Amino acid sequence: MSATAVVRNARDLLDEAGLRGAFLVRDLDTGQEIGFDADTPYPTASLVKVPLAIAVLERVGRGELDAATPVDVAPGRITTPGPTGLSRFRHPARVAVDDLLYLSTAVSDGVAADALFDLVPPAAVSAELRRLGIEGIAVRHRVGDLAETPAERFGPDEVHLAHSLAIGAATPGQGHPVAQLDVTRANAGSARAFVDLLHALWRPSTIHESTAARVRALLADNLHRQRLAPDFTSDASRWSSKTGTLLHLRHEIGVVDHADGQSYAVAALTASRVPAVAQPGSEATMAQVARSLHDHLRTGTLPWWG
Repeated sequence: MSATAVVRNARDLLDEAGLRGAFLVRDLDTGQEIGFDADTPYPTASLVKVPLAIAVLERVGRGELDAATPVDVAPGRITTPGPTGLSRFRHPARVAVDDLLYLSTAVSDGVAADALFDLVPPAAVSAELRRLGIEGIAVRHRVGDLAETPAERFGPDEVHLAHSLAIGAATPGQGHPVAQLDVTRANAGSARAFVDLLHALWRPSTIHESTAARVRALLADNLHRQRLAPDFTSDASRWSSKTGTLLHLRHEIGVVDHADGQSYAVAALTASRVPAVAQPGSEATMAQVARSLHDHLRTGTLPWWG
C-alpha cells in the first residue's frame, strides 16, 4: 500500500470511530517520518508531566534540587473516577522528589505533579525547554489549575453532558470557552513537538544523559497501558509512553524500541465527537492507526508527509 493510501485509510478509521486527530511516527535514527496534521496544537492534558519531569531532573543534575528531599504533600481527597496516587489520598504524606517524579510520570498523579510544579513552576519549565532547544510545547499552568472541568459539576450519570459541551463549543481556530480546552490558554503542543521531545530523550544531545535515562525509565514504567500499548508491546519490543486524557481528548506519546535496534517515536493526539467517558473502541482505533503508520515506515519505504 502506498503512503498516500496508508494515511487516507488512517484518516478514514479515525472518522469512523468518531475521532479527529494528529499523528506522527518518526524513525529516531534516520529521521524519516509519516503522519498527518502533526503541526496542529492540542491541549496536552497529562502529557505536560513529561516536560515537567525533564525540567525537575535538569535542576537535579545541576545541583539546584536534591532528588532525595522530602516534600510534604496535602491529600487530594478526590473521589471521582480517574485520578490516581496522591490525588486520592485522604491524609497528608511526605514524599521524596524522586518518588514524586515516579508518581507524576508513571502513575499520572496530578497532586504529585503539582508538588513538583511548586518546585519548578510552569514558567520555569517553559524556560528549561527553550534552553534545551525544544520548541512547540506551551507550559502555562499547574495540573490542578486545569483539572476542574465541567465534568466535576455533574453527577456520574450526567458526565456525558460535559463531554457534549466540550465537543460542541470548540471554535474553528481551536479556541474554547472551557479554558482547559483552549490551546491559547491551556498547556498545549503538537504531535511534532512531542515527537521532537521524545527524540531529544532517546537521542540526547542538549538534555543531560542522566535526565534522559531517568525519564525514559519512567515512561517505560507507565501504568496506563490501555491505549497504544496493546499494539506496540511484544517480547521483541518495548513500549515506553505517557497518556493524556481530558474530557473528550485522548492522547498518547511514546517510543517503541525493537530488539533489532530500531526505535520509533509515536505521537497520537485525538479529540472525540462522541459524548461518552468510556470509549475502548476509540482507543483501539488510535492504536490501529498509529501502528499502521509505524509499520509502513518500518518497511523501508520512502518518507511521506500528509
